Order: sequence, then C-alpha cells, then structure tokens
Amino acid sequence: GLNGQGSRESNSCTIRGQGATFQASPGVVVYMNEVPLPAGITLSQQGGPGNFIDLENMQVLSGPQGTLFGRNTTGGAVLLVPKKPGDEFGGWIKGEYGNYDRKYAEGALNLPVNDKLAIRVVGAYHDRDGYTRDVVWNKDRDNEHSYSGRIGILFKPTETITNYTMAYGAYSKNNGAGLIHKGFNVEAMAGIGLCANLPVGFVGGYSCDVYRATTAQADALGPRKTAFSTDTFSKTQTWGISNTTDIELSDEITLRNIVSYQKMKIGYRYDGDATVLQQHDVDPGVLPADGVVTLPGTPFPVSYDFATLSTELPRDNFRVWSEELQFQGKMLDDHLNWTIGGFYFDQRPDGLQGTRANVYCIALQTGQCEASVSQYGTSTVSKALYGQATLNLGAFSPSLEGVRLTGGYRQTWDHVYGFATQYNSSNLLPPGFVVCGKDSSLVVPVGTGLADCRFTGAQRSSSPSWIVGLDYKVTHDILLYGKVSHSYKAGGFNPYAVFFGQNGDPDTRSFGPEEVTVWEAGVKTDFRLGSVPFRVNVAGYTTDYQGIQRASGDFNFATGAGGAKTLNADARIKGIEVEASMRPFPGVEIGGNFSYTDAKYKKYQYVTGTETVACNGIVAPGGTADASCLPFQYVSPYIWSFHVSAEQPLADDMGTLAVYANYSHTSRQFTEAVNLPENQPGAYLEAFGLLNVSLDWRKVGGSGFDLSLFGTNLANKLYRISNSDVYQAGSLLYQATLYGEPRMYGLRVKYTFGGG
Repeated sequence: GLNGQGSRESNSCTIRGQGATFQASPGVVVYMNEVPLPAGITLSQQGGPGNFIDLENMQVLSGPQGTLFGRNTTGGAVLLVPKKPGDEFGGWIKGEYGNYDRKYAEGALNLPVNDKLAIRVVGAYHDRDGYTRDVVWNKDRDNEHSYSGRIGILFKPTETITNYTMAYGAYSKNNGAGLIHKGFNVEAMAGIGLCANLPVGFVGGYSCDVYRATTAQADALGPRKTAFSTDTFSKTQTWGISNTTDIELSDEITLRNIVSYQKMKIGYRYDGDATVLQQHDVDPGVLPADGVVTLPGTPFPVSYDFATLSTELPRDNFRVWSEELQFQGKMLDDHLNWTIGGFYFDQRPDGLQGTRANVYCIALQTGQCEASVSQYGTSTVSKALYGQATLNLGAFSPSLEGVRLTGGYRQTWDHVYGFATQYNSSNLLPPGFVVCGKDSSLVVPVGTGLADCRFTGAQRSSSPSWIVGLDYKVTHDILLYGKVSHSYKAGGFNPYAVFFGQNGDPDTRSFGPEEVTVWEAGVKTDFRLGSVPFRVNVAGYTTDYQGIQRASGDFNFATGAGGAKTLNADARIKGIEVEASMRPFPGVEIGGNFSYTDAKYKKYQYVTGTETVACNGIVAPGGTADASCLPFQYVSPYIWSFHVSAEQPLADDMGTLAVYANYSHTSRQFTEAVNLPENQPGAYLEAFGLLNVSLDWRKVGGSGFDLSLFGTNLANKLYRISNSDVYQAGSLLYQATLYGEPRMYGLRVKYTFGGG
C-alpha cells in the first residue's frame, strides 16, 4: 500500500500490521541479492523500477526476521533473487502494448565466457500514459516512464571459490500522482481566520465560499480528473553494486562476504490539496504559458509568483554501503547447520536535501505566498553481531530424526542523527530577513543568521533480536512447527520537529525504536485424496508490539511553527494465514490464500498541542489524549484471493494453451494515525476486489515465441488506495485521495532463445 503518501513510486510492504512510517525505517525490508535496497526517508520507497525483472525467485518471509536479516525486519522480509549467469548462451526479449499507450520492452542476455566466467545482462523500458487528467496543465498524471538495467558477473576461479558481482541502475521520471481533492475543513479554517462565512461578493477571496466552490469543482471533475496549482512530478534515480564471495574453507565450513554500495536520489513536486489554491503545495511552480485560472466561485484571475524551481533540491539524496561477513557450517552428518556473522551499515546524505512549501496560503493570496524553506539530512550507522543454528535431534537418537531445534541471537547497535534548517519569508519582515521555523521570535538575516534556524538531533539504541523454534516432520508430507521470535526496528531523527524540550515541552527531534515479540505455530502439508494432490499450509500467530511509530502533524501555537511528530503506541496483533491448492485434473490447479488480522492498541497516549477530541473526550491543548480506541492503522482484517489455472498441450507440438484467472479481495482499512473516524472524512479505505486474467499460447507452433493477452482490474473497479489524513483541526485542513489503477489490458510477446 501507499500508507498515505502521495507518490505512486512509494509502494511499501505491510505484513501482519507492520510496515513503513513517514521518516522512519520500513518494517518489511526488501532485499536484492541479500542486500537491503536503499529506502527513502521522506517517502517510504525501497529501490526503484526494474527490481522484479528476471528473477530466479521471490520469497516473502512473514514475521520477525531479525536474527539473520537484521534491524527493521519486524514485519518480515521480501527476498529478490536475481537469475544468475549460466553456462549456456541464451536469453529472452519481451514487448507489451496495451491501453493508455502502454509500451513495455524488457530483455535478458546470458553470455558464458568460459567455464569459469559468465555474464548476464538485463534491461527494461516502461512507458505508459496516465489515467488522471490535469485540466489546468493539460497533461496526464499517474503515467509511467522509466529505464532500468542490471548486470551480473559470476566468476568461479577454483572449485572452492564463487564470486558474484551484481550492478544495477534505474531512472524514472513521471508527471506525479493524480491526487483527487475531496474537501476543505471550512469550519476549522474560519475558526483560525483563514476565511470568513460571508458572501463572495462582499469579501472576494476571503469568503469561505471560495473553498466550497473549489471542492464543488473537484467533485464535478470526478475521480479521473484533477486541477493542480503546480506542475507535479516524481523522479527516482538509484544505482548500486554488490559482491558476494563464497569460499569453501573445508567440507564443513564456508566463508561468505557480502559488500554493497548504493545511491538513491528522489525528487518530486506535490500538490497536497489537489486544487488551484495553495493550501498545501510542495515546491510550487508557475502556471503554463497559456494557462488562465480564476479563483473558484469568483471572476478574479490569479497568477502564481514566487516559483521555487530555481531552488529545488532532491527530497532524498543519500549513499549507503554495507558489509557483512559470515561463516556457515554443516556438521554432525548435516544434522547441525549454523551461521555466525557481523554486519555494518552506513547511510549518509550525498548532497543537499530540502523542500519548499506553501502551507495555509489563504485563497485571497493564492499565488502570492512565498514558500517556506527546509533543508535537512539524516545519517544512520548500524552494527550487529549474530548467530543462528538448527540442530536435527536425530544426531542423538534415530527416534528423534526429523525433530529440529532452531536458536538464534543478534545484537544491534544503531546511531541515527541529523540536522534541519527551516525558515519562512514574509512581506511583514524587513528585506533580507526571515523568521525561523522553529521559533517565530527568531528573525534573522538570510545568510549568516540562518545558523540560528538550524537544529540537530540524535537517537542511539541497542537491542537484541532472537528466535527459538521447534519443528517436526511427522511424515515426508507433514511438517509441524512452533517458534517464538523477537525483533526491533530502529528509531530516528525528525527534521520537522516543532518542540525542542524547552519550558517543559517534549523534545520531538527524535523518536524511539519499535520492538515485537511473536509466538507462531503452524502446519505445512502435501497429501493426496485418491489421485488428487492437495497442499494446505496454516499458520497462527500473536504479536506483542511495543513502541509503534505513528507519524502525525504537529503545531506549536507558542511559536507558530508547523511540522510533524512521531508518536508511540503499544498493541496486540493476532491472526491466521491459510494457503491451499489442489490439482483435480492434470494441468488444472485451483487454489487460494486467506489471512485474518486482528490488531488492537493496548496503550496509545500523547500530549496534544491543540484542542482534540480523543477516546477520553475533549482534551485541551497541553493535555494527554488517549487514542487507544482507534481502529489499527493500515490493516485490512480480511485479505483473500482465489485462482484457477489450466493448461492444455496442443497436438503436433504446436505449443501449449494456458489460462490464469485470479480474484483478490481486500477488506476495508483505517488510515488515520491519531484522529477518530468521525473527525477525518475518508479515514476508511473501503473494501475492494480485483479480477485479473491472462491467456497464453506458449511456444507458438513449436517456436521460441510466447503470446499473451492480459487484463488487470477487468471489472474496472473504482477503489481508493490512499488518504491524506490532514483534515482535522490542528492539521492542514483538507482531504485528498488516490484511486487505484483502472482496467488495464494488452498484448505481450516474448521470444526465448538458447538457454533462456
């Protein structure tokens, strides 16, 4: 899911109620070739385009993976294993054409140089028109345009040494996400003087009716059209190189070293309120040359001055390197498998990062508000030592063969630190002076005085991760298991802090780590009823989740500073997961997945800077609000899917016909971090189901060609996938949303040659 963020590229994984938080680490880490992909801070984005092309396999590991995979894998890990170079020349090339002028091209080439060296090269180009039309800028939002590539070099100089080097690069630039405006909190705006409930003709753009007219215009445009005040875009540049070296020191012990260096740069403009007004614009620009915009509900034309284009900086811009050294062993006639190792991770800014934003620019001054300035940087250094072993008790007695005991422990030391400089311009100030964002009483000259607007923060933590598990292979086809595991997710630095631990205020410059302890039991089976093979896997778990990081808006009325903070909560999550399939006839499979997640807060209190309606009633500014009665954020209690696949070989080696259909259903989920549902319109993303179908003719006429017709969201379901969660008083006072993709369909042609 998007977890409330307005970028299509910020997709992040959530498993068992744990995922990403604004400015924090992901709760589910995506690995490529055993190296964590770089993860943004202002967006919960891991890696870039091209990660899922030409994979050997993909594994999704649910539950804490902290002992072997380390920090932040409290919810799980997604392992992407690229296809390694082979000893046979070959490859494949694929093209797709579909609606919205979809043009995809992908390919891979395997080049064996000799019996010791092989190379595999992968490339992709994706281009597609958008499905949300911006009527102000006369262009599509939600389009695609990206290039990506990967090269793998496998070198085996001796029988005991294997060296695999992988390098990748990706570039994506599109027109940004097609946010759809849903409304302004007009009463709250009137309450703080942003507008007045008077006729438009009497007070012009100061009338609250301007905001109501703006919402009416958005409603009339519908869910696939929008009207932005700035020409939004989203841009991702990322590249990296990793090397894995395996040295067999003996028949029983292998030395493995994994080293990587990666860079990531993300930039974007963002129209948060998704209107021609400037209630919330990030890096605002100017109107198109032929653009004429009037203030909604009035005849007044507006122009946008103070464009920030010349001062734009990347939102995320960092470099990261990691080093991991392992010893792996197999002993006691393969009854004991163990791994010990150490891990070092260093992520630092790779240049200036920053943003400029208009917030609360009243309708009357649309286009005339000068954007604030924020520059920041966050660094992370993480160190860990770990070990894990699995012992088959059959080593001690034949009667215990198949009973395996697993134990593991990891100690992690994290240091997260950063800086931020925030300031605002105003026509009320003398020329050349600005006011610091952290304190409106600090009026300083641009240049030398900006040091007074800078603040720093740091978070140090050290935490164990561990696992104890037992599994028993009852028969060749039945495995029972149970385990208890504990893991942790690092804390962080908050560059949007507005409280600094003065005069009894809390210090919001940093936030603490999360910790989870999970009890899990399950069964994995493969069996036959008559001649029909079945597979049924069932897992049940309960999670003790402490220090949950919940991002929310923040406002300091004493200084006038607005920003964000990360709150902490404790919860209990339990659930069940079922995977089942059967093959009633040769070439036919019927199967599905089902998960139920029951998540409830146990403790969730925070000090509020504004009057707040919480679970404990109306709370005055400075009071303690109780949010523990809220539905859990970003959890769909029920997720299930059902699929049918069938294939039929054609006579005379003419190939194989195959059909695949999948229907998936996601129940409604709550998106709000701190506010009651009645205070946040659209806080629930309603349930939706999607139907996807493909029809394939493989090895057409016995050739290397495959033809496919595909369709996704065939029923053209309109469904929301994100909510802004800033409508409530004390926040940004608007609601905007993102909708999922409409029906997509097309034709795919793939040609495979040699060894593929």
